[in-house]
Amino acid sequence: MTSNTRNSILPFATVTFIYFIVGFLTTVNEQLQAPLKITFLADAGQLKNTFTTLITFFFFLGYLLNGTLASKWVNRLGYKSTILRGLFFMISGLLMYLISSWIGSQHTHLVLQLGETIIPYGFIIFVIGSYLMGTSAAVIQVVVNPYVASYELPGTQPVQRLNITTAINSIGTTSAPFFVTAVMFGGVSIAGIEIKQLILPIAGLVLCVLLVTLITKNLNIPDIANTRAVDGEKLERSIWSFRHFVLGVLAIFFYVGTEVAIGANINLHAFELMESGHPLTFFGKSDIIIGGMDLGIHALLSTLYWGGFLVGRAISSFFNKISAKTQLITTTILATILAIIAMITQNLWFLVAIGLLHSSMWSCIYSLSIKGLKKYTSKASGVFISAVFGGAVFTLIQGGLADILGSWRWTWTLTVVCELLMLAYALFGSRIRPKDMLD
Repeated sequence: MTSNTRNSILPFATVTFIYFIVGFLTTVNEQLQAPLKITFLADAGQLKNTFTTLITFFFFLGYLLNGTLASKWVNRLGYKSTILRGLFFMISGLLMYLISSWIGSQHTHLVLQLGETIIPYGFIIFVIGSYLMGTSAAVIQVVVNPYVASYELPGTQPVQRLNITTAINSIGTTSAPFFVTAVMFGGVSIAGIEIKQLILPIAGLVLCVLLVTLITKNLNIPDIANTRAVDGEKLERSIWSFRHFVLGVLAIFFYVGTEVAIGANINLHAFELMESGHPLTFFGKSDIIIGGMDLGIHALLSTLYWGGFLVGRAISSFFNKISAKTQLITTTILATILAIIAMITQNLWFLVAIGLLHSSMWSCIYSLSIKGLKKYTSKASGVFISAVFGGAVFTLIQGGLADILGSWRWTWTLTVVCELLMLAYALFGSRIRPKDMLD
């Protein structure tokens, strides 16, 4: 390998590794919903599911409120400075998790009472930390998406590079559920966990991210020409004038909505089945014992769901001759069918299988949405990232529906709706008007 080749790969590898961290911590945040429901929300009354999903809601609220801010930072400061700011927010969020865990274990009397509902202050602090973590993820993704899509690697096309990077991201999302179960809570049965068990693992995560920040600060991550407006340059058109981009933003809103809702809420559905005396089984077993630790079916469901992303993205990274449009049409149709079967049979393994299909949808929608935007790309990325707020909206709506209906079963209708709307984008919305193709 030549020196020039090494130099061309290093920035791509650095940005990809940081995206791995984002995927890992995003899923850690989601997987803490069920444990925090048990430890913090035991006295939350009939709104337990709704309050629990606020963790994910506030995480993705960070995307909505800060995505466009991050794109302004990219245009003014460049990619490297912006990604360092994202890492700073990540450290801040983890510190809030640490404070939440300490207060939750040492000061259980500090609570907010709303009628008959009791919410510990520790939970409120954790939700604030979740917002900061979401802000971090938004800022970093505003850098990662246009950087990877526009970064020249011989023999690859943008959707391939995005699939490679998101496949690495999926290693983080796949390993996170077992990190929460086995490392954070030591394999203790979900009914017996304690909030103080979070303190040491989170402190370790803070130190790790600090180290990554220091290393990144000293690395060369060059800017990419013609992907952002240079300082003082005025963009002649509104980003909202590109129809295929605007519809792509809507498509990603629904995509992330169903992607996150399955990953975050499938373990809550599994826990509901367990409490009702109808637990899910894996090869005939309703629990998973490894090294004397009960890792639980709920952890396995999430791990295999996110593991489907890893497998699917690894496979689709080789699809250099299959268009993003064709990939999106195929995967949305199959995902719709699986979601319907899952509700009818109440077999959550069909929902798990959707992870394999969801794996390439982000890359497909993103590459279709920014096609031909050139210097508008970085600004488009900020708006695009704000649409990730769909992960907050649909997760919270589904939690509320579960409380209203008394079950999670038919709430997966939301997934069917989202898949069909993405299919419509692939078939019709992704077409680019002649006036939207820049010279």
